[in-house]
This record gives sequence, structure tokens and C-alpha cells, in this order.
Amino acid sequence: MRQMKPAHDPAPSRLAYRLNRLMLRPVVRRFLRYGLPVLAVSAGVAFWASDQDRRDGAMDRIAEIRRQIEERPEFMVRLMVVEEATSDVAADIREVLSIDFPVSSFDLDLDGLQEAVEELDAVADASVRIRSGGVLEIEVAERKPAVIWRDGEGLRLLDATGHRVAPVAARTKRPDLPLIAGQGANEAVGEALQLFATAMPIRNRLRGFLRVGERRWDVVLDRDQRIMLPEQDPVTALAKAIQLDVAQDLLERDITVVDFRTPHRPVLRLGLTAMDALYKTAFETETGSQ
Repeated sequence: MRQMKPAHDPAPSRLAYRLNRLMLRPVVRRFLRYGLPVLAVSAGVAFWASDQDRRDGAMDRIAEIRRQIEERPEFMVRLMVVEEATSDVAADIREVLSIDFPVSSFDLDLDGLQEAVEELDAVADASVRIRSGGVLEIEVAERKPAVIWRDGEGLRLLDATGHRVAPVAARTKRPDLPLIAGQGANEAVGEALQLFATAMPIRNRLRGFLRVGERRWDVVLDRDQRIMLPEQDPVTALAKAIQLDVAQDLLERDITVVDFRTPHRPVLRLGLTAMDALYKTAFETETGSQ
């Protein structure tokens, strides 16, 4: 009697059942769709990059391609223009930047160039950009000289904030600006400018403002005259001194110092001629009374 073959069991095997259940998980499906290809590609790249010669050759090819792109004509800068600047400041900017044209725009650090320009004393603000046509445009706002400061090294122009602008060869180069001197004078430029505006009636006799003890001002006039101002509210004290001059020709007399350090009790220091006349009058009065 022929032996009968067992009927085929339609149920999946235990391994197939577990694999089917595993494939139902979203994490496994995402791994097989994305993670496994990434791992395979990464393994291939790692194997390829394990050879130093292949790595060096690839870097050389990448560098060559980059160089060819950067040196394309549309990316080359051939000219620099400086806007809103005097000829001296423009020359200083060109000297500081010292760019050899033509140069690729990829090789220009615009932020670094802007910082270098703004470090110049005469420049208050600057903007740097590359214009169409391969032009490097630098637009600057220059500091406006407000005073001449005499320090231990010579004469310098300062702006209204006390920031250095440029050296000046001689006082006569800028007769329109007030002269300040003394230690700490550059820290009180704003107050000096107020005094300069107040001194308009005696402007033709004004020689400058001397900072004393880093706390107060002396107004220096011609004929070796001086107005000593207080530490507090010197503008008002100077205005009072000028009022006395207008009313009584105070500064036209033989007086060397008008001391307003105590505003409610000003003190006058007479010149030699006035002192001699005063002594002579006192002597004659004393002799006559005898």
C-alpha cells in the first residue's frame, strides 16, 4: 500500500511569522527604507576614504573646481572707489587696505575691511559693499573737527566727543577752531565748546582754554590776561565776566587775572603798571595826610 504524503500546512512557519510581525513595526520599515541605504553608502564612503591617496586626490580636485568658480569674470573685483571722503582720508584708506586688484570677491572679507576702515581716526562710520561691474565701494562718514588739542606730542584735531581726527601742523591751519590744552582737556571738549560759544564778544582776543587739574578751565586772552573759572558751572561764570567787561571795560584795564573761581566774590589781579600807580596813589595820600 502506497504511503500518503502529508498535506501542505498553509500556516506560516514560526520564523516567517516573527519576520512578518517585525515588518509591521514602523521603526523597522523606516530603517529598511532609509537607514539601511544610508549605512550601506556610509560604509562604501568609509572604505573609499580609507586610502590617503584617494582622499588627497579628491581634495585637490575640489580645490581646483572651487578656484575655477571663484576666478570666473563675474566674481572678480577690479576697482575700489571711496565715497564721501576727502582726498587725504581716501589715501589713508587705500594704504590701510592695500588690496592688489584684480581679486576674487570670495577672497574679500567685507566685515574685516569695514573694521579696518573704521579704525582710522578720521572715520566715524563706514560701509563696504561690492557693486556690480566688479567695483569695491567704500562709503565713509568722516569725523568733523571741533577743537584743536595741544598735548605733549603736538597739535591734534578732535571732534565734539573728544575723539582724535587728525594731527595738524600749526594753529594757523585752523583759526576757526578753539584751542584747548592741559591734561584731561580732551575729556571735556563739550564744555570747552560751550565756553567758546559764550566767549563770542571777546572772540577776537581769545587765545584758548587751559584745563587746570583736570577739573576746571582758564580762559587765556591776549596781553597775558586770564579768566579763571570755577569747577561748577563755568559757562555762567564766564558770561558774568563778559558782562562786567561790556559794562565797565574790565578786560581793557591793566588786569592780568580775573579770578571767578568763587563766582559771588570775584578777585582781580592787577598788572605791574596798575600796581605801581596804586602804590603811588596810596603813598601820596598817606604823605598828604601827614
